[in-house]
Amino acid sequence: MRLKSKMENNETHIIRRILKGETALYENFLNQYGQQVFSLIARIICNQEDAEELTQDVFLKAFQHLSSFKAESSFSTWIYSIAYNTAISAARKKKFDTFAMDDTLLANISEQQVDETLNDESEEMIIKLNRAIEKLNSDERALITLFYYEEKTMNETALILGLTESNAKVKLHRVRKKIYVLIKQEEV
Repeated sequence: MRLKSKMENNETHIIRRILKGETALYENFLNQYGQQVFSLIARIICNQEDAEELTQDVFLKAFQHLSSFKAESSFSTWIYSIAYNTAISAARKKKFDTFAMDDTLLANISEQQVDETLNDESEEMIIKLNRAIEKLNSDERALITLFYYEEKTMNETALILGLTESNAKVKLHRVRKKIYVLIKQEEV
């Protein structure tokens, strides 16, 4: 049996015990996923204090709705979905300044150009990359965070974001080009 399957079976067992009254076991999920949920939310809303509050809200919502967890996906995918929806909802209320881009501009950029730029791991490029990511809208930041920072599979990322896998791939492709343009604009 694979490690992931064992973890999921153990999580399902823990959830059953929590639902039967052993609520202290919920701390396992806080310890296991708290930092990752916080990181996702912080990247989406770009405010640490709000991210801390929203992280607490996410775990409270998950606890209150634990009986609705059907184990059709992993618990981590489920909690990430709650975190994503909570953060996006908060971000929409705040109206961040984001950068809109013309589709024809993106269509003229080759994947090779994007790869060459984004594969540069110099300190200067990482700073430029982080600044470019900050200019993305909250949905785009969530996609980048889940796939690259949290290293979720494309399927898990799509499930969390409520997209089809092919739609998530198209959006990721577009966001990578947008980041490339933002980096190149900074260099001018």
